[in-house]
Amino acid sequence: MVTAKQQGLARCDHCGLLCRVSVATSRQHAQCPRCGAALHYRRRRSLQRCWALCLAATLLLIPANVLPIMTVINFGQGDPDTIISGVVKLWQSGLWGIASVVFIASVIVPFVKIAILVSLMLVVHWRLALSPRQCMILYRFVHLIGRWSMLDLFMISILATVVHMGNIALVEAGPGATAFAAVVVLTMLAANQLDPRLLWDQLDPTPKINDGNPNKHTGLTHE
Repeated sequence: MVTAKQQGLARCDHCGLLCRVSVATSRQHAQCPRCGAALHYRRRRSLQRCWALCLAATLLLIPANVLPIMTVINFGQGDPDTIISGVVKLWQSGLWGIASVVFIASVIVPFVKIAILVSLMLVVHWRLALSPRQCMILYRFVHLIGRWSMLDLFMISILATVVHMGNIALVEAGPGATAFAAVVVLTMLAANQLDPRLLWDQLDPTPKINDGNPNKHTGLTHE
């Protein structure tokens, strides 16, 4: 299979225009003819940024699941709840559907996103036995499930608004909510930083150029 890189084609990250890069741009950065943005075959330091963001998200998963995410104070009394304890209380109250959705969106999804991103980066680093098509399915799946990760925070916001309007009790968000929100944001940024074009480099039998001058032959930066 012939890739766009092998044909001298580069897609603009800003406007999506597929551009052909001539040899005349060998000593300068090529620019998109439509929006003027810099073109490159691969985003610079894509893997480094994705690794850093995934590591930060993994570390923040600990306080996100250990620290209280919400406290409901009723008549001056209330116990702080973590994500897991909240799921347990919902399950014990007979709200099995809501408990399942919260558990999947708040516990399983962040771990799955980080695991998939790490797997894709290992595929790029070590050329594991995973086809580019399978990698792209996982990459799109990460972007698809990312929008459901904020479900817990939405529920806290809605619950706090409803309770405040009804003067029933007081709902306070705990430090776990801040850590969980940071995990969601970091995993979203990590998914956006990973350049999916790196997954198709496994089909390129030619060795990568590593002579200290990445613009020597094409005028584009390599990663």
